[in-house]
Amino acid sequence: MSATVKDPVCGMDVPPTQLETIYEGLHYAFCSEQCRQRFVANPHLYIGIPGEKAPRQKGEELLKRRRFQLDTPLASQGAVILIEELGAMMGVKAVAVLDANTVIITYDLIEATAEQLEAKMVEVGVKLGEGWAERLRRGFVHSLEVIEVGNREVHQHHGNGH
Repeated sequence: MSATVKDPVCGMDVPPTQLETIYEGLHYAFCSEQCRQRFVANPHLYIGIPGEKAPRQKGEELLKRRRFQLDTPLASQGAVILIEELGAMMGVKAVAVLDANTVIITYDLIEATAEQLEAKMVEVGVKLGEGWAERLRRGFVHSLEVIEVGNREVHQHHGNGH
């Protein structure tokens, strides 16, 4: 067995037993739990089917720019930590703190989701907006991302002659 294998989500070389999973009888390993989660949710975004490459294999990106409203304003040190932590995530292209209550993140949906970004923000102590409109907006974004990514996956075409 080779010393390393490629993470199908981000392309990094990783040990073959790191965060491993089996899909359709094939073994995959990942650099992070974030990449493993992305693969498990939509494997055919990263692996193709006979005769058709997946979007990741073609080098496609699916850039999104989202605005997150915070319930509690960020102090300057909190903003620095947040930018550092989010910037270290796979797929995050840019993080900007617009004002103490607004964060704008540009990311590649093939590598990261708004839900994963929100989880990281909560992990570092940021309190996301809890008003009903903000929670509804975030839920809508999550649903749109699931649909958009699902539509990008490659699938076997089963024709019945009609």
